[in-house]
Amino acid sequence: MSLGQRVSSDHQLTRLLQIGVVLEEVVESRAAHHIESLPPDERAAFDEEVEELLAEAAEESADHRERLEALIDDLEAETVEYEEINALVDAQYGPPEDTDGVLYDQLANEETAYKFYDDLIQAIEASDAEFAVDRDRLLDTLSGIREEEKEGVEEVTEIMEHRA
Repeated sequence: MSLGQRVSSDHQLTRLLQIGVVLEEVVESRAAHHIESLPPDERAAFDEEVEELLAEAAEESADHRERLEALIDDLEAETVEYEEINALVDAQYGPPEDTDGVLYDQLANEETAYKFYDDLIQAIEASDAEFAVDRDRLLDTLSGIREEEKEGVEEVTEIMEHRA
């Protein structure tokens, strides 16, 4: 996703942060459901490293969602409830076919999130607008989340390289 413009209002910032929340909810939901959604014979192929990766990804996404929601609260807006997104994810996505599919899916999720936050930070930095939320706090929060997504990409890539 490329924002391709500056963030120029609280309303626009709120909408973009809400997109981040939904993105994190999708990542959290998918990571939490991957192991349970695999057929029993594929579940046995999961090792501790992959299970730990998915558990950490779900926890990290929940933390990111909470940090984004705190910013949205400061902008006096609301977010979509996790349970609502979780139900949509369950209805939309079928289970991955195998362990490799789970890892590729997780890599795509991490990369998408990283790119979203990178673009959002650039759009905010390119703007001279004043927001109802402190700009330094906003950028620090988003930069921290972006860095954690980058680390997630590296972690999944490393696991995939060990398996190749």
